[in-house]
Amino acid sequence: MSNLQVTLPDGSVQNVPQGSTPLDIAKSISQRLADDALVAKVNGQMWDLTRPFESDSTLQLLTPKNPEALEVYRHSNAHLLAAAVLELFPETKLGIGPAIENGFYYDFHPRTPFAPEDLEKIEKKMWEIQARDLPYQRQMMPKEQGLKLYGDQPMKCELITEKADAIFSEYTLGPYFIDFCRGPHIPSTKKIKAFKLLSIAGAYWKGDEHNQQLQRIYGASFFTKKELDEHLAKLEEAKKRDHRKLGQELDLYSVQELAGPGLIFFHPKGALVRKLIEDWMRDQYLARGYDLVYTPHVMRSDLWKTSGHLSHYKDNMFAGMELDDAEYRLKPMNCPGHILIYRDKLRSYRELPVRYGELGTVYRYERSGTMHGLLRVRGFTQDDAHIFCTPEQIEDEVVSCLEFALDVLKTFGFDHYEAEISTWDGGASGKYDGTPDLWTLAEGALQRAVDRLGIAAPVMRDEAAFYGPKIDVKLLDALGRKWQLSTVQFDFTLPMRFNLEFVAEDGKRHQPLMVHRALYGSIERFFGTLVEHYAGAFPLWLAPVQTVVMPITDRQLEYAKQVQAKLIAAGLRSHLDARPEKVNLKIREAQLQKVPYMLVVGDREAEAGTVSVRHRKRADLGAKPLDQFIEEVRGLVRTKAVAE
Repeated sequence: MSNLQVTLPDGSVQNVPQGSTPLDIAKSISQRLADDALVAKVNGQMWDLTRPFESDSTLQLLTPKNPEALEVYRHSNAHLLAAAVLELFPETKLGIGPAIENGFYYDFHPRTPFAPEDLEKIEKKMWEIQARDLPYQRQMMPKEQGLKLYGDQPMKCELITEKADAIFSEYTLGPYFIDFCRGPHIPSTKKIKAFKLLSIAGAYWKGDEHNQQLQRIYGASFFTKKELDEHLAKLEEAKKRDHRKLGQELDLYSVQELAGPGLIFFHPKGALVRKLIEDWMRDQYLARGYDLVYTPHVMRSDLWKTSGHLSHYKDNMFAGMELDDAEYRLKPMNCPGHILIYRDKLRSYRELPVRYGELGTVYRYERSGTMHGLLRVRGFTQDDAHIFCTPEQIEDEVVSCLEFALDVLKTFGFDHYEAEISTWDGGASGKYDGTPDLWTLAEGALQRAVDRLGIAAPVMRDEAAFYGPKIDVKLLDALGRKWQLSTVQFDFTLPMRFNLEFVAEDGKRHQPLMVHRALYGSIERFFGTLVEHYAGAFPLWLAPVQTVVMPITDRQLEYAKQVQAKLIAAGLRSHLDARPEKVNLKIREAQLQKVPYMLVVGDREAEAGTVSVRHRKRADLGAKPLDQFIEEVRGLVRTKAVAE
């Protein structure tokens, strides 16, 4: 029997007998490496440490120092969870259990629904199994035999029928758990060092609401307890910042059951913040050469047939309304409306680029149970803009869009972001519209634009929309969480569907290039992001109430009214708390409402024309002449300062 050659990352080659495994090589290098290794990469593919080589191979041994090992580690946590559930609740039916960001989950269909207190029992059982040092064992199974073996697990049989090869891999863990799984996995449960079960949620089999409802158990998992503890602390902080909780406590917005889910009612304070966000964007539109437009909320279904939305997007649109002349639909997108305005007259190349901007409200049907506060709703307002230009203009237009996006981040206090360019597959799948020349032009313009601005933007191949490539900008908030924000998106389809034209310098009619561009994404989602980023303590220029004036007794009430009037006259948003309550109570309540400045006035302040200033984070700032305070605060508002 001939030996196999295994090439290591440093270029060295080991000759090993057939039947050797990556773990054997790890042991030959050092016992410490063998103890640390979690999974292997063989010929570029993830591989169990105990799986024998099948031919001459390249090998990389992955330890906790390699990020790629983390997904395998977390998936092994999911199998550990399922094994624990089956030991405790043996009649449970199994769904799927993937690794996810920061952890894992597994979907179950138990005979009796899990209760919250069951999480503690299941987690305790997981640690018991972990201590047994059980191996994750891979074995191969013929499909026919596998369907019989999994006969009491209908969801597994469905997956095997749909996805399994004639001979498929499965993994065992202890006497109770066996799972149809491609793997790989870590060697044994002893390698698992830090996990925590977090919650139970509802889920539909395969994400389809027409299928049976399952229970999904989520868990967090890291290589070390320190990392886990840091993550759990971050989750606790995220709970405090939850925009749904703060939205109620700060009286910013609500969802009204009588009106329906996913429809947002902005209360006075929330509406004021929203106005400031929208006003800033409209002012920027005008300053940057955009024209403001407004388009209807409902339009004939014929329009949506022409745009392709009725064929591609019908399930996300609200049902049609039969009126006297035709069927109408609530708009799910603003772009066809902007296209109709552009198409209303023939344009010359001298008029291009044409930039239309709108804060347009759209309506999309989201399934029950998928709505989430302000982040996923059925009615929302997009800061939509569409740019119609020539091929020669496109790169500069993309650069301008990206500069605009970065200014949004800076203005609203987001210091960190990530960007990605999503491209097509070169036409291999046939699922993308547009010619190779158009894709080359568009992708080149996107790449040159990020290069000009010095933005690091990895290319995500085969992640584009079917109608064109795009750049996505994701902000990182105060907790390091990513939020999808700005998108700059090419569209090859709509200009063709609507026969858009302009008269070029050669006197002939040509089709313009079209770019979709949304920088907030949606007002609702951006509002929720701001609430969570600032934990409800909006920067001074965005705070719905910037100052609260607090007289100590009724004797200072008249002076307090004069102070408030002067603040309002200076353009500051001020509230007068004239209740006959102790000033400490007033301060505490203003702190809970995240008001930036509390101005306490007593006899001394009234006599001297001053205010005693208290800041929501920096506490007592001492007495200041009222005019000086106003000038300082107006300066902070004018510069849109975000630092406290």
